[in-house]
Amino acid sequence: MNPGSVPPASNPAILHDNLDALVLREQVASLFSTIRTATYGDSVVAMVFGLLMYWQTRHPVIFVWMAVHFYTVLRLPIVTAYFKDTDADSNIQHWIRTYCRELRINSSVWGLAPLLFLPDSLHLTSLMMMVMMGLCTAGVLAVSPLLNAVYNYIMPMMLGLTLALVLHADMLNLFLAVCCVVFMVVVLGFAKAQHELLTTSLRTRFEKAALVQRLEQQIHATELASQEKTRFLAAASHDLRQPLHAIALLGAALENELDTRPEQANASRLMRAVNTLSHSLDIMLDVSRLDAGVVVPERQPVALHSLFQSLNQSFVSAASEKDIQLRLRSSPLWVDSDPQLLHRMLSNLIDNAIKYTQRGGVLVVARRRHTRKEGTGQAEIWIEIYDSGIGIAAEQQARVFEEFYQVGNPGRDRSLGLGIGLSIVKRLSQLLTHPVELRSVAARGTRFRLRLPAAQPQRATSSVADTRLSALQPKAPARLPDRVLVLDDEADVREAMSQLLHSYDIEAEVAANEAEAVMALNNSMEQLNPFALLICDFRLADGVDGLQVGQALSQRFFNIPLLLITGETAPERLQRVREAGVPVLFKPVSAERLFQAMTAAVG
Repeated sequence: MNPGSVPPASNPAILHDNLDALVLREQVASLFSTIRTATYGDSVVAMVFGLLMYWQTRHPVIFVWMAVHFYTVLRLPIVTAYFKDTDADSNIQHWIRTYCRELRINSSVWGLAPLLFLPDSLHLTSLMMMVMMGLCTAGVLAVSPLLNAVYNYIMPMMLGLTLALVLHADMLNLFLAVCCVVFMVVVLGFAKAQHELLTTSLRTRFEKAALVQRLEQQIHATELASQEKTRFLAAASHDLRQPLHAIALLGAALENELDTRPEQANASRLMRAVNTLSHSLDIMLDVSRLDAGVVVPERQPVALHSLFQSLNQSFVSAASEKDIQLRLRSSPLWVDSDPQLLHRMLSNLIDNAIKYTQRGGVLVVARRRHTRKEGTGQAEIWIEIYDSGIGIAAEQQARVFEEFYQVGNPGRDRSLGLGIGLSIVKRLSQLLTHPVELRSVAARGTRFRLRLPAAQPQRATSSVADTRLSALQPKAPARLPDRVLVLDDEADVREAMSQLLHSYDIEAEVAANEAEAVMALNNSMEQLNPFALLICDFRLADGVDGLQVGQALSQRFFNIPLLLITGETAPERLQRVREAGVPVLFKPVSAERLFQAMTAAVG
């Protein structure tokens, strides 16, 4: 093989070449890889053999034979020039002919030895046969990659020996000649089998290499498609969230202004439709946030009694509308988990059970298991959700945790959701290390089981977990800031935000960029009427980073509280927001969530 060249098996560029050409190149490279060692070894054997034969026979012609053999060694640079040929693969046939010619010359010189000085002694004749047969046996492995090389190496040597034995005709020599012919046939057969084995091995090697390359290309194409899909969804989600955010704000302002008028019913219907669409986008955002690693669990003891009460309040109406039973058995057990994330997991599982149950009901139970986790010594609590719904066939159970996959919904009935709920459950189970198990029988029902570590009961029923659970329920805004600056590059969003805040008697000024925001903040300082809150969009015009702008303005103007609003779903950007520690809302934002976040931001 040429120095500096890439072996065929590791060079993807040549895997598209003809397979036979690849095999031939590797065979030739294998032949030349041993040429130096074989030539030097052959020369040592020839010198020792010649001196030994001269010592026993005193034939002067032996020195002539040794000189001729030495000439074959001097021809070694002709063969080793292969290693210096940078275009050896293109000149492959030339180097095959060169190798076979030099091999034929060397073998012919060995074949001349018995013709020139075959000894009359049986011992010396046997020694000559043993040396030449040994050379054939040792060399056949080196030349077996190419059948033409085998013939050029074996036949001249053995035919010369056989002919010399026949010319010295007596019964013993004729018998030895027959033995030489049999040996040559056997060696050639072995070499052919070795050649076929090596060829098959090389073909398999290159076929596998080509298959691996195609697989890598497909994986790369799949990764690129996935990245493109992620970028597209992120961009599409952001572009959809912008107008939806403006609609939600304007709708909330309109609903508030029409509070006592008949038209308020239409405004309420509009907001229900907006909230439904917002909920769908929020679900997809949850997947992005979980994949981005921006959701960090806050583990603490959680009372299942309070959790089940909250879940019952959330889903009892949905179960009643379908005329099915929803039972959550009260439990005094406590678990170690994140209350909000656990609430989300169970909500998705119960919601999924209700959607796919037409008669019967849904049962949620919790029980302590006496078995303990290996190596931890901590008891487990099993939360199980049973339903009498359509069930899941065995061949579909592995896919129900995939995004957008739904059982029995080929028409994509939106009343059954987007098919993302269980994928969020799976992600949360991995985040919280709460294994989720599935057992289902088609047309009979399904059971999901969550396995959680048990926790010691807490004395105070109004624990932190209960406080966090209460945050899941809507509540009226407390003290709102009286003056707010809104920084957003979208004119519709600025107008909608301004109208909403004014409808709740909050003085609001808007800015389209950092310069306008700086001007408004300077004016407020001069008038001794500072803003109580800065609401800033994450992605401003011309690629300006709203997070950096908002933080800079906050530090510059006496640490004014900052509230970030974004329609981003890209994982790396969500990660940046989390690391910044700035409170953030995700578009579209409802009026209730906006006011709660504003209240929390101003303390």
